[in-house]
Amino acid sequence: MSTIAAFYGGKSILITGATGFLGKVLMEKLFRTSPDLKVIYILVRPKAGQTLQQRVFQILDSKLFEKVKEVCPNVHEKIRAIYADLNQNDFAISKEDMQELLSCTNIIFHCAATVRFDDTLRWLDDAIIDEITPKLIRDWPNIYTYTKALGEMVVQQESRNLSIAIIRPSIVGATWQEPFPGWVDNINGPNGIIIATGKGFLRAIKATPMAVADVIPVDTVVNLMLAVGWYTAVHRPKSTLVYHITSGNMNPCNWHKMGVQVLATFEKIPFERPFRRPNANFTSNSFTSQYWNAVSHRAPAIIYDCYLRLTGRKPRMTKLMNRLLRTVSMLEYFINRSWEWSTYNTEMLMSELSPEDQRVFNFDVRQLNWLEYIENYVLGVKKYLLKEDMAGIPEAKQRLKRLRNIHYLFNTALFLIAWRLLIARSQMARNVWFFIVSFCYKFLSYFRASSTLKV
Repeated sequence: MSTIAAFYGGKSILITGATGFLGKVLMEKLFRTSPDLKVIYILVRPKAGQTLQQRVFQILDSKLFEKVKEVCPNVHEKIRAIYADLNQNDFAISKEDMQELLSCTNIIFHCAATVRFDDTLRWLDDAIIDEITPKLIRDWPNIYTYTKALGEMVVQQESRNLSIAIIRPSIVGATWQEPFPGWVDNINGPNGIIIATGKGFLRAIKATPMAVADVIPVDTVVNLMLAVGWYTAVHRPKSTLVYHITSGNMNPCNWHKMGVQVLATFEKIPFERPFRRPNANFTSNSFTSQYWNAVSHRAPAIIYDCYLRLTGRKPRMTKLMNRLLRTVSMLEYFINRSWEWSTYNTEMLMSELSPEDQRVFNFDVRQLNWLEYIENYVLGVKKYLLKEDMAGIPEAKQRLKRLRNIHYLFNTALFLIAWRLLIARSQMARNVWFFIVSFCYKFLSYFRASSTLKV
C-alpha cells in the first residue's frame, strides 16, 4: 500500500485556491488516493447568485471528479467550504470558522495566486504605485514574479516552528496521466496560445525557437506536492526545502519542437470554425516580429472589420486582435529565455519513495513523451475547454481545406498583381518576365517534340 496515501487518511486539510486549476487537481488526487481523509477545507468567495455549497457542487460536477465519485461516493460531505476573500484582512473569515480551522487543520496546501502578468501592486494610491513600481521590482520582469518572491520571504520569516516546504513549478500545463490525459479548464499560459493558434488568430510570435518550453503537467506538480507534504510532516527537515518541478533540466522540449507538434495535431483534430488556417512562425527579431504582427495579425483583422461594417454588423476583430497581441507580449520575457533550475531536492525525494509511492505519486518528468503529451494537450483544449464535439472533426477538416485553398489563391493573386505593377514600371522586370515566358515556351516545345519522337 502507498505510504503517502495512508498518511493523508483521517487528516483535516486546508487548501487555498481550491477553485483554481491546480487546486482542483490536488483535491481530486487526494480524494481518489485517500478517500478516508477526514475533511478538506476550501476557501471560497461566493459568486453572484451562487452559494458556497452551489460552487462546491459545480466543481464536483466536472468530468475531473468522475473517478473520485466511484471510490468516494460521499465526497461532497467531505468538503467544508469556508467564506473567504484573500484581498481582505484575515481573509474576511468569520471568528467561528477561523477557530475551527486553527483547532482542526492538520495540513495546509497554499495554492491561491493571481496568474495575471499585468497585475498591479495594491498597497498605496494608484499614482504613487505607478511611480515606485519600477524601482521596487528592478530586474523582475513583472509584478507576478516579484510578489512570488516576496511571498516566499514572508513564509521564511514568519514560519517559526511550523514545518514548511516551498514548491516551484514552471509553466503548469494540462494533465499528463491523471485522472486522464489532457484535462484543462482555463485559458492561461499555453492554453490561450493553443486556442489562438488553432483558431487562426495567432500566426506568428516573438520567441526564441530553441529556447526551452519549460511546461510541466499539472498532475506531476500535484504528485510532488503530496509527496512533499508527507516528507515534510514525517521527516521534519531542519530548514525550509525548496523543490523545483520543471522539465527543462531533465526532459527538455524547445518551442520549435512544441510548435511543430501542435500544428501537426491541428491537421488531425482541427478546431471548429477557425478564422484562418493555423500556422506558427517563431522569430526572435523585433523588426520581423513587428512585420508579422502588421501583415498576419492586424491587416486581416482590419479587413474582416471592414467586411462586418459593410454587412451591417459591429466590428470587433481589431479590438480582439489588439488584446491578444498585448497578452502575448507579456509572455515574451519567458518564451525568449531558458533557465536551469536545481532539481536536487526533487530527485532526493524521489529516491526516498517506495516503489509503490513512485508509481502512485509519479513526478518523474523523464518518463514524459512530449509528442504524445502535446497531442493529448491539444485534444484536451478542444474537448474540455472549447467544449467541441469530436463528431465534428470531418467537417472541421473540410473547412480547413477550404481555408488553405483560399490562402493559396489569395497569395497567388497578390503576387500576380504586384508583379504586373512592377512590369508596368520597370524595363528590367519586363525583360525578366519575357525571358521566363520564352524559356517556358521553349521547354514545352522541346517536351512535345520528344514525346512525338518516342511515339
